[in-house]
Amino acid sequence: MRGAKSAKWVAGAIVIAFAATACGGSGDGGGDGKSSSKGGGTFRMGITEPVAIDPVNAQESEGTLVADNLFTGLYAPTADGKVVPELAESKEVSADGKTWTFKIKAGTKFTNGEVVDAESFVRGWNRVVQKASASDVAYHFGGIAGFDDVQGGKTDKMSGLTAPDANTLQVKLAQPDFEFYIKTSHTAFSPVPKVAGAGKNAAYNAAPIGNGPFKMAGKWEHNKSITLVRNDDYGLTKAKLDKVQISILNSNNGVTLEYQGFESGQFDWARMPVPQTPAAKAKYDPQGEWISQDTNGMNYLLPITESGPLKSAKAREAVSYAIDRDAIIKGVFQGMQTKSTTILPPVFTDVYTKNLCVSCVKQDKAKAKALAAEAGLKPGTTLDIAYNTGAGHEEWVQAVAAQLKDVLGLNVKTTGKPFAELLADQQKPNATGAYRFAWGADYPTPDNFLYPLLDSKSINKDASGKVTGDNRGRYSNPAFDALLAKARGTKDDAARNALYKQAEKVAMDDVALIPLWNRTQLRLANTKKFANLTMDFHEDPNLPQVSLK
Repeated sequence: MRGAKSAKWVAGAIVIAFAATACGGSGDGGGDGKSSSKGGGTFRMGITEPVAIDPVNAQESEGTLVADNLFTGLYAPTADGKVVPELAESKEVSADGKTWTFKIKAGTKFTNGEVVDAESFVRGWNRVVQKASASDVAYHFGGIAGFDDVQGGKTDKMSGLTAPDANTLQVKLAQPDFEFYIKTSHTAFSPVPKVAGAGKNAAYNAAPIGNGPFKMAGKWEHNKSITLVRNDDYGLTKAKLDKVQISILNSNNGVTLEYQGFESGQFDWARMPVPQTPAAKAKYDPQGEWISQDTNGMNYLLPITESGPLKSAKAREAVSYAIDRDAIIKGVFQGMQTKSTTILPPVFTDVYTKNLCVSCVKQDKAKAKALAAEAGLKPGTTLDIAYNTGAGHEEWVQAVAAQLKDVLGLNVKTTGKPFAELLADQQKPNATGAYRFAWGADYPTPDNFLYPLLDSKSINKDASGKVTGDNRGRYSNPAFDALLAKARGTKDDAARNALYKQAEKVAMDDVALIPLWNRTQLRLANTKKFANLTMDFHEDPNLPQVSLK
């Protein structure tokens, strides 16, 4: 998940100090949700304009926040990195890892009264993959038999999806994948009602009818607001809040507006502009309203590897050596971030290999200059670096640009854009240079970093050359692809993790991404008014569990 808020898995637990689960439900697919806290209340927060709130294309943190609360799927990730059942009552996988059978909880409904059954999952998954949807998250279904035929427009239904009866969903994969059930916790795998229709259905895209703990109150008022209200007919543990009022803020200064809104009492949750973090911590930490968590995300520079000044691995390595991460963390982030030296985050303890990125460990001006000379990255070369505005990235991007100018003599041009525009620019056939990039886990497995960001299939170009997958850097290495495919087909956890580590090393040797810092997320939370208010797996407030004190 690309993260504006940074931004997004091993089969075992990831140890993060969060107290509550990420999504609606009691963790076992049901429960009475009894609590001494009060029901009711309105929770208020700000975001910037989402790309989409419909599971057909919800992809970044803003849209995922909304979609996750409107829909409930088979499984959900908990804040500590486990995957727990929601509508899945059971799962079975064949010995070869290619056939999965899920039993679905009977009796739950969409908010229009339509029954949630196996066919609604088949409908929802096919809808994402259909060519006309042009979905950026369709690649998550790439392992299902018939995916290529649907993406190619030959048919509108994947042959690997069937509903033998109302409450049984069977999935046949083209290749073995012993972690497939984990992937179904992604919002794209949500069921949808018949009224959802095709992917590009403007009325449904603006007011999705889901089956989650909340439902839409009216429609998405673009660049203005989104309002959610409790779904009192929810089939699992009901939310306690009456309403979630989401203000859509100007993308040029969204973080500043969130912080100001929290200070004035307008918002109950907020990010902070980087320069304000020390003062915010000093003020709100003693009051119990400061949240600081090392999460499942990473921050990178995304180099376009297909063409342009960073096409060469040596050029990318030169850029990496030229960046003084320690100085930026100390000066810009006031010590509130930690340096990254890997592609995978440290929370993946079973696969984490510290200092895998040798060029990330310490700035080395001599090596940077030597590698740049070998790569033909000459002083005066123009390097474009684009970033999304309104999310606190301006200061560190300028610092990186200054270092690259100083060490390598590059003509660095930095451009700030609203987040949706930045994502669209990354997709363009003529994309070049580098982009501010962050990734937070959609679901808890290293595969959710390695496959979306680096597998050749995740480039997914259309006829014009536009990239519709999440491999926006266009990195492609057959050796990497083969290792990842082998990992998916490996049943033993330890053996699979060993393959993940090998694949990460291949990509790191190619400098397919330029790691910057691990993701420490800082939030202000109105814990004076609300109980059970923590950060969920996707770094958002855990709205289904929040209640008035």
